[in-house]
Amino acid sequence: MPSTAGSTARTGTAPQPDAAGRIRRFATAERLVHRATGCLMLLCLVSAACLYIGPLALLVGRRPLVVTVHEWSGISLPLPFLLGLLSAEFRADLRRLNRFAVYDRQWLRALRGGRTTPGARPAGKFNAGQKLYAGWIAGAVPTMMFTGLLMWCTGLLPLISRTSAIFVHDLLAWAITFVLIGHTRRALRDPEARRGMRTGYVSRSWAESHHPRWLKEEGLDAVNDEPDNPNS
Repeated sequence: MPSTAGSTARTGTAPQPDAAGRIRRFATAERLVHRATGCLMLLCLVSAACLYIGPLALLVGRRPLVVTVHEWSGISLPLPFLLGLLSAEFRADLRRLNRFAVYDRQWLRALRGGRTTPGARPAGKFNAGQKLYAGWIAGAVPTMMFTGLLMWCTGLLPLISRTSAIFVHDLLAWAITFVLIGHTRRALRDPEARRGMRTGYVSRSWAESHHPRWLKEEGLDAVNDEPDNPNS
C-alpha cells in the first residue's frame, strides 16, 4: 500500500532485516523502556509484599527502608515512559497500541472461539490482547500513583479519606499482580517473543505466523518477497 509505505518512510520505523534475515521488531529505546518499567513494577510488588505479608515482613524487617523503596519506585514508574517519548520508534508504537483495527476484533473472536492455527488470529505489530493489556496498565499505574500519594500525603485531598485510598490501592495492587502473572506466563510460552524484546529482532516465520498484518503494513509480507524467492 503506497500510503502505508509513505507513512513508514516519514517516521523511519520500518523493520529492517538483519544479515540472518530476521526482522527488527523493537528499537533500543523501546526495549529499555520495557525493561526499566518491568524492574520498577517488580520492585513495587516485591516491596509491597514485604509490607503486607506477615512472614515476609518478619523475614525482611527494616520496614521504614522497605516503605521508602516502595514509595519511590512507585513514583518513578512513569519516568521510563516519559523518557521513551524522545524516541520516534516508541511514539510510533504508542500510536499502534492506541488504535483498534477491524482485524483486532477478528483476533478477539478467534480467541473466544479457541482458534489457534496460524492466520486464525490476524494482528498488526501488536495483537488485540497486547493493546488491551497496554491500555489497562496505562490506566492502572496513574491510579496506583494517585491513591499512593493520598496515603503518603494525607492532607493532599481532604475530601477523599485515607481509608478509601487504601482500599482502592490494595485492590488494584492485587489486580495488577494477577495480570502481570498472566503476562509473564504468556511470555514464557513464546521464546521468540522474548527474543524480540531482548535483542530487537524476530524471525520472519514467527512474524508471518503471529503478526502478518504488521509485515503487510510495512511492505515486508511474503508477496513482496516472491521475486527474490521464486521457489518459495
